[in-house]
Amino acid sequence: MRATTEPFRILTVCTGNICRSPLAERLLQAGLDQMAPGEFSVTSAGTGALVGADIEPHVAGFVNIFGGDPTGFTARQLTEAILPEQDLVLALTRGHRSSVVELAPGLLRRTFTLRELARLLPLVDADPGAPSKERWQQGLARALMLRSVHPAGPQEDDVVDPYRRSDAVYQQMLRQLTPAVNELLAWERRYR
Repeated sequence: MRATTEPFRILTVCTGNICRSPLAERLLQAGLDQMAPGEFSVTSAGTGALVGADIEPHVAGFVNIFGGDPTGFTARQLTEAILPEQDLVLALTRGHRSSVVELAPGLLRRTFTLRELARLLPLVDADPGAPSKERWQQGLARALMLRSVHPAGPQEDDVVDPYRRSDAVYQQMLRQLTPAVNELLAWERRYR
């Protein structure tokens, strides 16, 4: 595939920006970089971020195990200023999705929960000859049309917050988050 001049920008959003969104960020970036170095830029933010904090230690371990790099991470607050440059916002819960759209209503058509997009994107096709950025824009537009046809409840859309909870909750988060990341990576792999 042809490299685009500007990468396709993905923002992942959770609450504290130390567990779920950095895990999704680092796993997506690692997977996309394996297929298309430089064509994607994945970052994260939190609706109630622990600004300046490192990635949570359990999560840093998971990032390593799944092939990502947890180093150099710093939590940041979700602000209106960082939203306009995003091509896709992946919220970790419906509540986070609502927070994004409240800050930037123009992003409604480019904001999904991670699990929602993982459920919808495999159902759509895009132009295999298109550059990555254009192909993802096509895929998102088509996935958006399916949103009302394939609705789901919060239990299917949300990723549980494991912060300061038991190991079992961290494992539940992994079972919800990693298959969703893998679905998005599989969709990109279709066109490689």
